Amino acid sequence: MNTIAESVLWPDRSTKWARPLFLASVSAGFPSPAEDYIEGRLDLNRHLIKHPAATFFVRVAGDSMIGAGIHPGDILVVDRALEPQDSNVVIAVIDGELTVKRISQRRGKLFLVPDNQAYEPLEILEEMEFEVWGVVTSVIHNL
Repeated sequence: MNTIAESVLWPDRSTKWARPLFLASVSAGFPSPAEDYIEGRLDLNRHLIKHPAATFFVRVAGDSMIGAGIHPGDILVVDRALEPQDSNVVIAVIDGELTVKRISQRRGKLFLVPDNQAYEPLEILEEMEFEVWGVVTSVIHNL
C-alpha cells in the first residue's frame, strides 16, 4: 500500500488532446488513415472523466488485482462522486494507506477482496480506520 500523498494524481484539465477517431474497425492491422474514415475527434477526458471535480488518478503498485486487468504501473481513473456498490473496484484508505480492491458485503460483514488468488480478502473491522475514496471507472496501461 502507498501513502496518499505519493499516490494521488489530479487530472490536468487545461490541456485538450483531441485525436482522430476512425470509423473503421481494426482487426489485424491499421488502415491507412484517410479522411473518409475519420468520424471526428476523440477527447479521452470526455470519455474517461464523468465528474471532473471529483476525479483523480492513481498509479498501481502490486499485483493483487491482476484478475481484474489491473497490473503494476497501470493508472486508474477514480471517481469520488460515485456511490460504491457491491463488487465495485474501489480505492480505499485503510489506516492512512491507499489500496485498490473489490468491495464486498458477505453475511453482514464488509470485505476488500483482491482479484488474485494469491491474496486473501481483508475483513474491515470496527477498529480499523477505513474510508472508500472512490470507485475505479477505467484502467490505463501500456501493452
